[in-house]
Amino acid sequence: MTAPSPSPDPAAKPRRRRGLRILWWILGSVGALLLLAVVGILIWSQVGVMAAEPEPLAAVQADPAIEITDSDAGIVLAPAGEASDVGLVFIPGAKVEPSAYASKLSGLVAEEGVTVVITKPWLNLAFFDLRPLSAFTELAPDVDTWLVGGHSLGGVRACQLASDAEGLALFGSYCATDLSESGLPVISVSGSEDGLSTPEKIADARHLLPGDAEMHEIEGANHASFGDYGPQPGDGTATISDDDMREQLTELVGPFALAQG
Repeated sequence: MTAPSPSPDPAAKPRRRRGLRILWWILGSVGALLLLAVVGILIWSQVGVMAAEPEPLAAVQADPAIEITDSDAGIVLAPAGEASDVGLVFIPGAKVEPSAYASKLSGLVAEEGVTVVITKPWLNLAFFDLRPLSAFTELAPDVDTWLVGGHSLGGVRACQLASDAEGLALFGSYCATDLSESGLPVISVSGSEDGLSTPEKIADARHLLPGDAEMHEIEGANHASFGDYGPQPGDGTATISDDDMREQLTELVGPFALAQG
C-alpha cells in the first residue's frame, strides 16, 4: 500500500507572509535610515560654510596682474599676459568657500608666475570629492608642471593625490598618507598659533613625509591665517597681519614651486 501524502500545514502560508512582511519592513527601515543619512550630510555640508571676506577677494579681482577664470570645478588664477610653466592645484579646507584663499595665494601668481587652481570640492568637503588631479589640471592645459596642495583637511586630501603631482605643498596641514619613501618634493608651512593643525600635530605626522621635506613655521599665524574667511572655532589668536602672511607664503612656496619646473 502507498503511504498517504502528508497534509499541508495550514499555518505555513501565514508564516511565509509574516516573514516577507518583516523582511520588507527591515529593508524599508534600512533604506529610510540611509536616505536620512544622505539628506543629513547634504544639509550639514551646506550649513556653516565660512564665506570669503569681500575686501581681500575684491583686491584680487581688481589686480591687473592676475587673470581669473571661474568654473564649476575650480577657480583659476593665472599670471596676466604671460605663459606659466608651473601650477598649483590647491584644495580648500572643510566648509571654507574656495575664493577665501584667493588673496593669500595671489602673490604666487602675480609675483612668481605660478598658476593656481583653487578647487571647488563636492559638498564643500575634500574627502567627498573623488575626482582625480587631472580634473583640475585640465583647467589650465598650458601648464607643464603641477604641484598639489591644500589647507587643513584639504591638505590631507592633497597627500592622497600627491602621487600624480611633481610636488606637495601643505598649508596648515599634515598627511595621513605615508609618503616617507615617495621621494616627492614637499613643503609644509604651518602657524605657531594654529589651534587646529597645531605644531604638535604637525610634528607627530612628520614621519609620514620624506626626510628632506621643507618644514616652515610662520610666527604669529593661526589656522585661519591661510585664508580670508574670518575667525574659526578652536583656533588660536593670530598676531601676524594679512599682508605679512601673504608675503611669507609667497616667499616660501614660490621658490619651492618654481624649483620643480
